[in-house]
Amino acid sequence: MTSSFDQMSAVEVMRVRKSVRKYKKGHVMPKEDLENILNLTITAPSSWNLQHWKFIVIEKEEDKNRLLPIAFNQEQVVDSSLTIVVLGDLQANENAEIVYGEAVEKGFMSEEAKNKLIAQINGEYGRIPNFDFFEAIRNGSLAAMQLMLAAKALGYDTVPMGGFDPEKLIEEFNVPERYVPVMLISVGKAATPAHQTPRFSVKDVIL
Repeated sequence: MTSSFDQMSAVEVMRVRKSVRKYKKGHVMPKEDLENILNLTITAPSSWNLQHWKFIVIEKEEDKNRLLPIAFNQEQVVDSSLTIVVLGDLQANENAEIVYGEAVEKGFMSEEAKNKLIAQINGEYGRIPNFDFFEAIRNGSLAAMQLMLAAKALGYDTVPMGGFDPEKLIEEFNVPERYVPVMLISVGKAATPAHQTPRFSVKDVIL
């Protein structure tokens, strides 16, 4: 990990992370930093530990230019080091056999308990309308927040974007039907500091 990760506490990371839209053009993120960010990202929690996320890393210039009109010409898509497409898995229940099969192998649970849990998971996916979609978005968003905190801890700035055409994204980047786009996150080095944004007080957000 880089020194910025070693020196910044979790509290500091949460306090200083801001959405940045102006990036230093031409900055190339070292592969090691990208791997560190993603390795931290995938420690995010998820329902039943099904890990409902997949990522598309867009860092080549030609791919950035393909993404630009899909993201309604938001300049950070081409100016930042890279943009990560966060996808949610609509069929994450199919991960259960792998996840809990490993738990059985390691002695953390019995085969009987595994089978009962998998049946419960599949039952929820089959019983509740749009359950797969909401789980994909919910858990993909957990990974997205983890990604932004990890990036800040490693000295990078980010901005999450919901402003894009999901259908065109799916078509242009050949996203399998199993996955739904959750958001885009541009990552890089800020060209100008993000301005302070107003926040509601704690008393205003508790019902």
